[in-house]
Amino acid sequence: LGAGIVTTAAKGDAADAADLEAAIASMARLNRVASEAAQQAGAHAMTDITGFGLLGHASEMAERSGAQLLFRAARLPFLPGARRYAEEWLFPAGTCSNERFYRGQVQFASQIPEELRQLLYTPETSGGLLIAVSPDMLPALQDAFRSAARECWIVGEVTAGSGVAVTAD
Repeated sequence: LGAGIVTTAAKGDAADAADLEAAIASMARLNRVASEAAQQAGAHAMTDITGFGLLGHASEMAERSGAQLLFRAARLPFLPGARRYAEEWLFPAGTCSNERFYRGQVQFASQIPEELRQLLYTPETSGGLLIAVSPDMLPALQDAFRSAARECWIVGEVTAGSGVAVTAD
C-alpha cells in the first residue's frame, strides 16, 4: 500500500528517489501470478486495490459478501515513505472523495491516527490484491505464494457483521 501517496509526493518534488523507485517497482509487478496462486488455493473473494483505496475496495467486498472485513493496522504493508508522506499530509485529491463515499461503512479503533485513516482511503496506483480465503486454506495460499515468489501478508479476517473495521493491533 502507498503507491498513490508516494507518486503524489513525487509530483510535488517531495518524494525521496528510493521511495519512488520502490513504488514504481511495486506498480510494475503484475497481479496475474498472485491471482493465479490465490485461485489455486481456493480463494473465496479477491479484488485489486486501485482507485477506491484499501477501504473502498474492502467495503465493496464486504457488502457483496454479507460480512465484515476486520483489518489489523499493525499488519498492513506500506511502501517505503508512505507513512511519512501521510504524516506530512501529502494526500492525492481522491482520498477525500473516497472517504466521503465510504466512511459510513468503516469503523476505526480510537487509537488509529487521522493520517493513517486517510492513508487507508488513498487511491492506489496499481496496488496489490485483497484476498479472502478460509482459515483452513491459509497454508495452501501461503504455499502458493511462496512457490510463485510473491509476498503475502495476513492483514485481518472476515467476521460476522457488515462493513469494514480497523483495529490498532
